[in-house]
Amino acid sequence: MNTAGRLGLYALGLAVVFGGALGAGNALGDTGAVTAGAKAPAAHGEPAAHGQQSAHGQQSAHGQQNAQGHGDAAQAGSEDTPGGLQVSENGYTLVPLTGEIRPGEPADFRFAVTGPGGGNVTDFETRHDKRLHLIVTSRDLTTFQHVHPEMSADGVWTVKLTLPEGGPYRAFADFAPTGGPALTLGADVFVAGGYTPRPLPAAARTASVDGYTVELAGDLVPGRSSRLTLKVAKGGALVTDLQPYLGAYGHLVALRGGDLAYLHVHPDGEPGDGVTKPGPEIVFYAQAPSGGDYRLFLDFQHEGKVRTAAFTVHAGSPGAAPEPGGTPAGTPSAGPADHDDQGAHSH
Repeated sequence: MNTAGRLGLYALGLAVVFGGALGAGNALGDTGAVTAGAKAPAAHGEPAAHGQQSAHGQQSAHGQQNAQGHGDAAQAGSEDTPGGLQVSENGYTLVPLTGEIRPGEPADFRFAVTGPGGGNVTDFETRHDKRLHLIVTSRDLTTFQHVHPEMSADGVWTVKLTLPEGGPYRAFADFAPTGGPALTLGADVFVAGGYTPRPLPAAARTASVDGYTVELAGDLVPGRSSRLTLKVAKGGALVTDLQPYLGAYGHLVALRGGDLAYLHVHPDGEPGDGVTKPGPEIVFYAQAPSGGDYRLFLDFQHEGKVRTAAFTVHAGSPGAAPEPGGTPAGTPSAGPADHDDQGAHSH
């Protein structure tokens, strides 16, 4: 065979090889392009390495949520996940047991906490004078209640609640099962009736309640611990005889506008330690996971009664002036899943 003939047969062979490869690729489906230096996506059901996303939309391990977006798929949680966003964590689940609740009518709110074995947990550590703290707030953060249910022998908790208006609420259970981790779990509660969410109140440095004025000093700074000082006065005179409430001179809850993430808040000192004074200042340390609008609720006790002062604050750079609350507060944000660490419960 001459040279031209041999070259023709060689070219024909190459065409057959590349044509077969192209056909095999089409038969397997679209695998997508892999750029130089990039790693191939993980197979379906396998975790991707170091935060990469798998071929089927699943995210990496390290406690991140997969594409299903349900809380049960993220029970393990993450140290970086704020409290109250999960209904389940570390094998423990908050289970509401109450049926219809009507606005303005007292109702027995019942719930249980199930453990890793599936049964109701009945053994809890006493923390800040109580075995469990329950916070209930409307989705737009305009109503707030901090109550302490009673548990029956079968592990069912009950508390009398009166929720003023129709619409969605969020219930946060703060507890530590004996021998287990301290947790803050959250679940939605619905009240019959129409609902029109209200915007967050404007940010401010002072709040008034029942003849008392509370001034806030300090700023929430995303990603680091911030000192927050709240000074209590009555009728223009500083209050220097605050009474202990749940083992402290004040209790602070911080919730992020939109998704209602519960923040880490820690008190500075406690009654009887020889250092902490009973007013007028109450000091806390809080860490905001992100910028944005937050709602702070301070419980303090004076003259035998507990009162709650509420603030809207904006997490930003140090020393930044408060900004008006701009987060639409009636519905969950597009942040962490609603139905799915320890958050902002502090005494």
